[in-house]
Amino acid sequence: MTLSEVQNAIDDRKICVLIPTYNNEKTLRRVIDGVLEYTQNIIVVNDGSTDSTSEILKTYPQITVLHLPQNKGKGNGLKIGFRKAKDLGFHHAITIDSDGQHYPNDIPVFVEALLAENEDVLLIGNRNMSQDGIPKKSSFGNRFSNFWFWFETGIKLEDTQSGYRLYPLHKIPKKYFTPKFEFEIEIIVRTAWRHVPVKNVPIKVLYDPAERVSHFRPFKDFTRISILNTVLVTITLFYIIPRNFIRNFRKKSFKRFIKEDVLESNGSNRTKAFSIALGVFVGFSPFWGFHTLLVISLSVLFKLNKVLAFIASNVSLPPFIPFIIVASLFLGSSFVAGESDIFNQEWNFELVKNHFLQYIIGSMILAISMSAISWIATFLFLNKVSPENN
Repeated sequence: MTLSEVQNAIDDRKICVLIPTYNNEKTLRRVIDGVLEYTQNIIVVNDGSTDSTSEILKTYPQITVLHLPQNKGKGNGLKIGFRKAKDLGFHHAITIDSDGQHYPNDIPVFVEALLAENEDVLLIGNRNMSQDGIPKKSSFGNRFSNFWFWFETGIKLEDTQSGYRLYPLHKIPKKYFTPKFEFEIEIIVRTAWRHVPVKNVPIKVLYDPAERVSHFRPFKDFTRISILNTVLVTITLFYIIPRNFIRNFRKKSFKRFIKEDVLESNGSNRTKAFSIALGVFVGFSPFWGFHTLLVISLSVLFKLNKVLAFIASNVSLPPFIPFIIVASLFLGSSFVAGESDIFNQEWNFELVKNHFLQYIIGSMILAISMSAISWIATFLFLNKVSPENN
């Protein structure tokens, strides 16, 4: 695209560029000047900077500047910027960091990718973290983030941490729960949960230790991100996957739903064996009251046969529960100090209560063992009956 075509597309699609900044006086002017080559639709959120940022911004009367009296984190700045962008009538916002690592001349990459889509999309710049000059801790953090994003959404991306992004302002959530760096994880996961495509686009990146000022606090921010991922994984397993399962049922004909989402008749013998093994594992696990929810969620997540897994999980039907508990207590007795001869004691609720840890350990041993046995037996049986399905 030519420069004029990019500029026209930015105006036609009502795109603005949002720049959150905090004490980046060395690079801020270069970033703003680079963006101005493409558009004056710029919103800068000065997140309580204490350097010369305010003085620098006074020299740009043609752009919108929001001064926050106190630094409250990048996420908070982005939220305020998004609200302002929507108030000004913009439909999309390209976010670019002010620390100099992003090249403003990559703006056309986002514009072209948006024009190529037939629906709203959230685009994330792919920095190619394997190239020379990328700090190892950044590369590791990105792989960590990519894995959990896939686990929580089923979408595989090469870069989920880049701050260079294009957001569809009317498709992202309206309320958020995180104020700092973890916000950028929350927003892409929750946007993906709203069935908005999330994709990577290739961008350049510059890591210059002499100029770049990073406000990422390794221990505190990594802890916050880990806590957020724990919450998101829990929501994924107990709400998002069951919700999507039900929605698929409502959208499809009963016959199509049974074939595609339940029977999955094209599954290999290996997949069917894993499905039964998963059901057996969940059935013997100590998560009473959540077996059905767990087995369906995990089956969907790992693309296993939901019906086979659900049927296999019913090894914990009420008539079998006393035997499962006794077997679990027996298997766990070797790992817990104290009285372990459960067969010479009267079985009752107090016994289970007093040997709770013993039961938890034993039930997991039982679940893993029976799951492995089930997988081997099922796979050998299916391989013998229908070897062509492998």
